[in-house]
Amino acid sequence: MNALVDTRELPGRPAGGAAVPTGPFTPTRALRPGEMVQVDTTRLDVMAINDDGRPARPELTIAVDVATRSILAAVLRPQGTKAVDAALLLAEMAVPHPMRPGWDTALRLAYAAVPYERLLPLDHRLDGAAARPVVVPETIVVDRGKVFLSQGFSAACETLGISVQSAPPRRPSAKGSVERTFGAINTLVAQHVAGYTGSDVTRRGPRVESEACWSVAQLQDLLDEWIICGWQSRPHDALRHPVLSRTVLSPNEMWAALLGVCGYVPLPLSGRDYLALLPVRWCAITGRGIRIDHRTYDDAVLNEHRGQSSGIPLRGGKWEVHHNPHDLRQVWVRLPDGSLAEVPWIHRDHVHEPFGEQAWRLVKAAVEQRAGREQHEADLADSLDQLLRRARTTADAAPLPPGAAGQKAEQTGEERAGVQIAASAPDRSEGVLLSAGSLTHALPQQHSGTAVDHDAAKGIEWEEADSLDDLAAQGDSDTEPPGGSRPDRGFALWNAYEEAQRW
Repeated sequence: MNALVDTRELPGRPAGGAAVPTGPFTPTRALRPGEMVQVDTTRLDVMAINDDGRPARPELTIAVDVATRSILAAVLRPQGTKAVDAALLLAEMAVPHPMRPGWDTALRLAYAAVPYERLLPLDHRLDGAAARPVVVPETIVVDRGKVFLSQGFSAACETLGISVQSAPPRRPSAKGSVERTFGAINTLVAQHVAGYTGSDVTRRGPRVESEACWSVAQLQDLLDEWIICGWQSRPHDALRHPVLSRTVLSPNEMWAALLGVCGYVPLPLSGRDYLALLPVRWCAITGRGIRIDHRTYDDAVLNEHRGQSSGIPLRGGKWEVHHNPHDLRQVWVRLPDGSLAEVPWIHRDHVHEPFGEQAWRLVKAAVEQRAGREQHEADLADSLDQLLRRARTTADAAPLPPGAAGQKAEQTGEERAGVQIAASAPDRSEGVLLSAGSLTHALPQQHSGTAVDHDAAKGIEWEEADSLDDLAAQGDSDTEPPGGSRPDRGFALWNAYEEAQRW
């Protein structure tokens, strides 16, 4: 009751426990890139379409460099961030970000305000890279989330030589840079995306779930492009030139200014290093291969080790198996010589697209076992392939009229529990962010409570005329004159011929 009547509790804010007095805020100082990097996770204020076709808010994990205010890495996950995501986030900071298909050439590092000609001889991977800083963190500041306290994340930091510093409990000001960056992402990009939920229920529309039209992968592509063109080149008031204190710099310009002080030392990471950061399972190699959660992995590389012990007594003779929770089509086994050998799923050729643990759990819950183990696994693979095909077909389908997405979701609610996908494609007649390639020239949409008039963009007869003579002929008909206006459509196309006849 005391928490409810507390005047400091704002509307929309959940009632907390005992009030903790706010301590003095001390800004964090860092004098070189990578000296201190703050990492945190939050829910993105945008509804996305998951693999099961249901809209949900994905989790966003970012790493912000305190010295340059650069977003070194950003990862979106549909359900929850795993330890492998946080571990791969570390590797993403230390390697150049490649350009993606459809991105404008102006987003290359060669066109950014950095000494590109001096950096290229030091690291050939910068050739064709995107305009984002490459920083090897020295210290990472994290909260007390279980993802950052996991053994996988600690092992990844130890492998890369990164020290981990935990923030004090219930002190968001200890990670002020990353917290403020979350607010900037919601203000500058999230509120212009279809399916924006707002910061709380008091700022949320009545049909947010029906407006969701982007998948998590599409939102990831949009976010990565915005970081380059919208954040890294945007002047930041807290970034001042080391010599000219009145000059406001962007994160890329601040990184270029500090490179002259601290220099640049590339960290070469190979594919084997990435595989070593993946989570580990300890499994036995039987005559049929490796069995993990009703999936069988087998290859000729296992012939010499079938039924044998790995030689590790602490693990009961089981073998070290690395797997990617977001792509279960293959695993990697640590052989006695120390190498990691790829072992594919026996039904990988039947399922052509990557799938994660969420889609696999959904298929297992929907498919009933009616035969032996081998036939049941084949049935699971067939259902999984149909699920992924429906998701891809629905994403490429024509846009639905307003409200149809919500009606479709209600009609197929029970079917989606049985691996039916009911996602709607983005409506390109509305002014939301359309594609990754158009993010640079995107027009923000002002959402209102009124419905969008699609007739004005589809079926106006005078807009389909081939010449001005046709427009003049249409103006003499009994229908509404093209130069007039209708209260439900606003102003239509102005007809010069009709206006000349009135003179």
